[in-house]
Amino acid sequence: MHFYRPLSPIKAITFDLDDTLYDNHPVIDKTEEEVLRFVREYDPRFSHFENNDLYTFRHIVAEQEPDICHDITRWRWLSSKMMFCHYGYSKEDALKGADAIMAHFTYWRNQIEVPVSTHETLALLAKKVPLVAITNGNAEPEACGLGDYFQFVLKAGPDGRSKPFCDMYRLAAQRLEIEPHAILHVGDNLITDVEGAIKSGMQACWINPCNKTLMKEKDVRLLPHVEISQLASLLSLV
Repeated sequence: MHFYRPLSPIKAITFDLDDTLYDNHPVIDKTEEEVLRFVREYDPRFSHFENNDLYTFRHIVAEQEPDICHDITRWRWLSSKMMFCHYGYSKEDALKGADAIMAHFTYWRNQIEVPVSTHETLALLAKKVPLVAITNGNAEPEACGLGDYFQFVLKAGPDGRSKPFCDMYRLAAQRLEIEPHAILHVGDNLITDVEGAIKSGMQACWINPCNKTLMKEKDVRLLPHVEISQLASLLSLV
């Protein structure tokens, strides 16, 4: 554990989800693989598709709606609908197809292996202070066994712009009825989590399980209050 700024008493903790509470990379890889398989089998015209073919429609949607980057679930749904429309599907059938892809995506997106140590740490922390999840992603804590630890979950899109924008951080403080300086945000990303939290008036904890060297990271613009290499270290802070 390394301290870079003085810590004030912590009355609540907010958490990023992906790559903070579990390794998200294999989840995304498997999800993309299964979604592509589903699309290929949905219509013979899609049988030759690669991921780049799906991404083409995402790029088009992003050009038409630049702010869609703050709601990646809707972005994926709109891209799927556009794909079906492009291939001549009626509006009704395009909507059904997009919903079917998203149902398949959601299932695989939540096949997450959460380490036992994460469950143990969150269970102990939840007895001490309120916990909240703040995510730019679309994992469902309830679906992967994490839901019971959090007072509530905030997601980019429905709950504001994505981190590092301050929307969700400020909303978390408002809903908790706790001043931001008394909240510690924990995340793996030095921009979306550390910089976003600090600019929102919160304290920031950088979780660094790979033991990277902070000063050699290109994304360092604001120092966190504290750096940890394992989640259980938080127990000594509250």
